[in-house]
Amino acid sequence: MSEMTVVTVDVREDIRAGREPFSRIMAALQGLRPDQELVVVNVFEPVPLYAALAGLGFAHETVRTADGDWRVRFYRQTGGE
Repeated sequence: MSEMTVVTVDVREDIRAGREPFSRIMAALQGLRPDQELVVVNVFEPVPLYAALAGLGFAHETVRTADGDWRVRFYRQTGGE
């Protein structure tokens, strides 16, 4: 299996400035190649995003960082996952 490369979208400044980051996240997602996965960095756990991206075939893994931010890895689901 080949190594996946990561595309990171850090939306913390968008959130702090009151901007909705959904369009940035979706643009990054649509631009993903088959060998890439998306990591979203946020100030809160983006629970509504889980269902939205699951509907597009993406699973996720979520980690809360030591500084209180959230890193969510979205990757394409395969038959074995």
